[in-house]
Amino acid sequence: MQHLEHDRLVFLALGESEVDVSDRTHLDACPHCRAELDSLRHVAGLGAAGQELRDLPDPPEHLWQGIMAEITAAEELPRLADRQRPGGTDPVTTDTPSVPRRSRRGRWSRLATTAVTAVAAATVAVIGTAAVLRDGGTPAEPTVLASAPLAAYGSTPPTARGDARVLGSGELHLHVANLPAVPGYYEVWLINPRNMEMFSVGVLGDGSDVLLPLPPNVDLGQYSVVDVSAEEFDNDTAHSGDSLLRGSLTG
Repeated sequence: MQHLEHDRLVFLALGESEVDVSDRTHLDACPHCRAELDSLRHVAGLGAAGQELRDLPDPPEHLWQGIMAEITAAEELPRLADRQRPGGTDPVTTDTPSVPRRSRRGRWSRLATTAVTAVAAATVAVIGTAAVLRDGGTPAEPTVLASAPLAAYGSTPPTARGDARVLGSGELHLHVANLPAVPGYYEVWLINPRNMEMFSVGVLGDGSDVLLPLPPNVDLGQYSVVDVSAEEFDNDTAHSGDSLLRGSLTG
């Protein structure tokens, strides 16, 4: 499957473009692109939330230095490409108001990605510093509404394990370890053990930790089983039947 371009996902996450029919059709069938779009929206949301912060300490100087280095590097990329244009034409600069939007899209998408990430990083650093100062040196712990130890399921090697936590922020935090390698990807589900109805929460990705948004109206009293499955890139959004980890939420 050919995924949506990263630039397109960035613009969708920032609200610069609306999701059209072709985008929606692809996103409904592609967990990979859905997960990437959710992650970009989460980062953009962190940046937007930071606009309302007041009277907080400045983030560490090394953080700003890293942000500026990333932005400078992103700004230099299109200039290098422009110098290599055939015919020796002068590069188009972004300072000219009449430059068409299409010609500036490549540079804007890179800068947008860097800027959104930078703002989010700064927001997280400032909030974290404020939390430490407020609590006398101890960072504030997230509110945990329910949790579940995840154990190997079926033929999964017994060393595979994980933990799931439902946070007060309406998110599901997963930490996993020793999952067997799969040719596709890992997907996270909530299952109703009474009738085995289920729905996908999101994609775990390549890391050992993930934070996934939960539907605001989900009934965790019914959908109490957390399941991590091995899925293939086959355009089939249903559960593969190959569960690797499972556990029941309590709390």
